[in-house]
Amino acid sequence: MSNAIGMVEFTSIARGIYCADQMVKTAEVEIVTAGSTCPGKYIAIVSGDVAAVQDSVEVGERMAEEFLVDSIIIPNVHPLVFPAITGATMPDRLQALGIIESFSMATMLVAADAVLKAAELEPLEIRLGTGLGGKSYFTFTGDVAAVQTGVEAGTDVCDEKGLLVNAEVIPSPSDRLVSSLF
Repeated sequence: MSNAIGMVEFTSIARGIYCADQMVKTAEVEIVTAGSTCPGKYIAIVSGDVAAVQDSVEVGERMAEEFLVDSIIIPNVHPLVFPAITGATMPDRLQALGIIESFSMATMLVAADAVLKAAELEPLEIRLGTGLGGKSYFTFTGDVAAVQTGVEAGTDVCDEKGLLVNAEVIPSPSDRLVSSLF
């Protein structure tokens, strides 16, 4: 079972693909997702045990050379982060809606983990860079108090790095809005 997640972000798509290959050849990790993002960057996200993820990310950083943008490792990541990255979450019902937006893809993963650990919430999606000019956002649901707690935890992470764009809490989202989220 994966209990850690790591991400390396590259300015070169070609180097990113090369490094992702080296990352999985070097350590016993699985690719959660890897691909091009806006604006012309590449990300590789891997999961596995903490030591394997650390080894894999270190290889990605070293091989990236001048094409490295950022990297992160989250040991003991909240298990609901994984399906949110791939957009494979569908809550039984949407309650209050929380949205956090960041200038950084790596920071958003750390913020999403903090949100899910802060309160009883269900993730909807972590959108990383694609179609967003390199920005990212995280949507999640729960009761209003839990969503407010989650937004505070996530914005604290983004604020600490100076990468928060905006955050919103919608206590009772319209059904017409909800259908556009999926």
